[in-house]
Amino acid sequence: MSANQTSSVVSKVWGFSNLLRDDGVSYGDYLEQLTYLLFLKMADEFSKPPYNRVLPIPEQYKWTKLTEKRGAELEVFYIELLRDLGQLKGILGQIFTKSQNKIQDPAKLYKLIDMIDKEQWSLMGVDIKGQIYEGLLEKNAEDIKSGAGQYFTPRTLIKGIVQCMKPEPMRTIADPALGTGGFLLAAYDYIVGHHDLDKDQKHFLKFKTFFGNEIVANTRRLALMNMFLHNIGDIDSENFISPNDALVSDSGDRYDYILSNPPFGKKSSMTFTNEEGEQEKDDLTYNRQDFWVTTSNKQLNFLQHIRTILKIDGKAAVVLPDNVLFEGGTGETIRKKLLETTDLHTILRLPTGIFYKQGVKANVLFFDNKPASKEPWTKEIWIYDFRTNIHFTLKKHPLKPEDLQDYIQCYNPANRHERTETWNADTNPEGRWRKFSYEEIISRDKASLDISWIKDKSLADFDNLPDPDVLANGIIDNLESVLESFRDMMGKLES
Repeated sequence: MSANQTSSVVSKVWGFSNLLRDDGVSYGDYLEQLTYLLFLKMADEFSKPPYNRVLPIPEQYKWTKLTEKRGAELEVFYIELLRDLGQLKGILGQIFTKSQNKIQDPAKLYKLIDMIDKEQWSLMGVDIKGQIYEGLLEKNAEDIKSGAGQYFTPRTLIKGIVQCMKPEPMRTIADPALGTGGFLLAAYDYIVGHHDLDKDQKHFLKFKTFFGNEIVANTRRLALMNMFLHNIGDIDSENFISPNDALVSDSGDRYDYILSNPPFGKKSSMTFTNEEGEQEKDDLTYNRQDFWVTTSNKQLNFLQHIRTILKIDGKAAVVLPDNVLFEGGTGETIRKKLLETTDLHTILRLPTGIFYKQGVKANVLFFDNKPASKEPWTKEIWIYDFRTNIHFTLKKHPLKPEDLQDYIQCYNPANRHERTETWNADTNPEGRWRKFSYEEIISRDKASLDISWIKDKSLADFDNLPDPDVLANGIIDNLESVLESFRDMMGKLES
């Protein structure tokens, strides 16, 4: 497909989303309908030469049946198709589970079907399909009202993390809080781009490398389609994305790499109806023998779970909020256990303004799992302060790949055991890359990993204040963070 043809397809798909928005159809709703129809169209293409695949689409719901209908008949048929396909097993059932028609105008539904029908999607390059779908996912994440941003980790950050992890072929990779699949896709791209794969390695990469959990049906649907369009899995392959809550139990599966950004919000909770018929929320705790402590803190539970599902020599990179680094009680216990049982070698302190949910102060923890030992495995932790005096905004000043290059160079993916501090008490006190020994960490109050040493210029330098929009966003971030803490405190008081 030529560059002009590619551009034409991308503009058509994006243009149609704008047309539907006039009817009140959000990016998220459009993405869902696009997913259903693209899946059926590609299944139709794979059932014909040169593929000649036998696929589990019932005869009465094949693509040609959909293209034959118009008006009210099309709308009724489409609703029936969505309902019945959602009852089937495997990836097909997962794609269509809880599906609904969100395009109320049958004429526009037909136009969308016609647009999809005119392209040969199976012949289209993976990068083109990925560009279309990932672009729509990002647009959907920007829609703050939809709340979709909580399932979308900025792709620039993900790619930087994957560059540090350097995933290798013939290894398993999992994300127990999958979202729309960004980490797995970046790992796929890295492996394809850095290795000349043979036939067996390609098969393993497509069918046996990636695994995940996503409990939200709509988000899981988007993740499945996103990976399918990127050539991961197949229409009739077994379901490698589980709809189950990863925290409920240890499945027994172990992985070489875990790449994850568990959902924001401190507490796991469940909603129930009380005797008066009113809905109440109750803290949800997971009583698991493999966890060091029992807690309702969602991030601390994910951190314990990730350590459990790593192979004995597995490696993890996990995005976690600040409270995991400094919280006392169960937080302190888990930090100490993590330092003892794994080599927690690197922490990246992230700047504000890069996530779609405001007020998030987060970090990336890099650690390698290790076998049982009497001595703590963590000897020193390298911390990169990418936060102090740095601020991004989603539109005017977004995070770009070049912004992470200094960190990646300091991390030294080629050999992380050969690193050099940029911080020096005398010659470079503003250096962002600094190491701390296990003894220094463990002697800190609550073994806190929330460490900063660079002078915050915004507190002292009134002559060089940042732009008003940067200041305003910083204030919003801090207020959101305070509100989150107050909500957590109120939750504890009420319980």
